[in-house]
Amino acid sequence: MKKKKMGIAFRDLEKKSIDDSDTDFSDESREIDGFDGMETDDNEEGETSNMVQAENETIGSNSELDQSDEEDEVIKAIKAEKSKPRDHPPAITCEDFIVDISYSPSNNLIALANIMGDVLLYEYNNDENKLLNTLELHVKACRDVEFNEGGDILFTAGKDKAIIATDVETGKLKCCFENAHEEPVYKLVCLENNKFVTGDDGGTVKLWDLRKPDPCMSIKIGDEHVSNMITNESEKYLVCAGGDGVLTSIDLKGSKIYTTSEDYDSELTCMGLFRSETKLLVGSSKGKLYLFNWKEFGLHSDEYVGQKHSLQCMVPVTQNIVVTSGEDGILRAAHMFPQRQLGIVGQHSLPVECLDISHDGQYIASCSHNNDVKFWNISYFETIDSLIDVNHKQNKKKDMSNNLPSSSVKNASDFFSGLM
Repeated sequence: MKKKKMGIAFRDLEKKSIDDSDTDFSDESREIDGFDGMETDDNEEGETSNMVQAENETIGSNSELDQSDEEDEVIKAIKAEKSKPRDHPPAITCEDFIVDISYSPSNNLIALANIMGDVLLYEYNNDENKLLNTLELHVKACRDVEFNEGGDILFTAGKDKAIIATDVETGKLKCCFENAHEEPVYKLVCLENNKFVTGDDGGTVKLWDLRKPDPCMSIKIGDEHVSNMITNESEKYLVCAGGDGVLTSIDLKGSKIYTTSEDYDSELTCMGLFRSETKLLVGSSKGKLYLFNWKEFGLHSDEYVGQKHSLQCMVPVTQNIVVTSGEDGILRAAHMFPQRQLGIVGQHSLPVECLDISHDGQYIASCSHNNDVKFWNISYFETIDSLIDVNHKQNKKKDMSNNLPSSSVKNASDFFSGLM
């Protein structure tokens, strides 16, 4: 079963610019001072003036040579960088706002759902992205798009309250549940054996079977929207994050609520599973991360400050490492066991809406309010995970300044040297 991602928040777009630091190069003035009480005649002053002028000309000449050498080195570095083979697909820029993205679990396909209700299906590789199909599915915003476990069916849910299943290869409609919820559908998660669950703006969760016209289960878990849902391989419990700051777990076998957590002080937005699905990490709109033991959803076992801005989405990339992003547009990596910041994976100039990881674990895709999708090569994370020393004291300032290999911002020093 595919493990995935993220809450979807619609708010006023406030541009968060990320500026590279500038370095000013200014000439230093050189002064030749006379000694107090020492008299000089006009000839001496003239000779001194000529000497100073000659020295300044020499310095200027050397400075130009140094600057020329420096520029040559910069040009060489730029050419070397450009000559490197691309290690990730190029970015995709769309005309309309991208609400959700989803990688295929079986091949190099990625689906983009937009605010117009369409789904764009791309085939990606390191050289180019090829648009295979444009599926016009919903009359209002398509809020969630998910591949089933086999990758042959694409499920979508929209603001028009409809749930649609589409054949990936042919693009033909397989099934449509019109007015599936009384409120617009916010989140969809695929299960095994043609089953899936949906959550809406009014806090209702429903279990569906593609072979049946009506839902198998309908449970009201709150009054706010269901921002995210997740389950593990056994699919016994479904954990739901709510806009009201409550984590609710549902016993899918018994079709009843299993536990309800304490009230948190902000919306719970995103979730991920770690440590062989024994640990559940939950992100919030205040930038906090809460760690739960699986089946113990009433109260978190640990709490971290992920960032100062709202966390909108996360994706586990190893059993210990998570990548998060949100309002500030920066993708950050953190090792959770032990907890420490690893650095910046990549960045957008506007808030990031969602993240997903490819079927082979090589790429992360992120979409932002710029109507773009960017790809980040994260194959190095397996190496980083093995280099983390659990007994090594964390240097938070140094860790936060690191930019990982996928980031467009280069490190001043080698990232790996800080991990040993």
